[in-house]
Amino acid sequence: MATVFFPKLSENNNKYLCCYVNRTGKVAIARITNIPNWYCERVVFPQEQFLFEAPPNAELEIHGYTNIGLSQEVIPCAELRVSNNCE
Repeated sequence: MATVFFPKLSENNNKYLCCYVNRTGKVAIARITNIPNWYCERVVFPQEQFLFEAPPNAELEIHGYTNIGLSQEVIPCAELRVSNNCE
């Protein structure tokens, strides 16, 4: 199953169609925090695809649990463009 998020941005912003796949066996929280006045946060279940549009400079934070506690990973959205990563 895929979750889709297409936020409205001003017309002068370029956007990428991006895809994050939770390849872990645990639930993760995906969040974009570095774009002012813009909110994107979703729960991504194991093996789920999360499709979203984001500006080229956006970063996706992935928060999850590990055996030793909480983890955080930051992925530039430019690396998650559908043409490169969502297979």
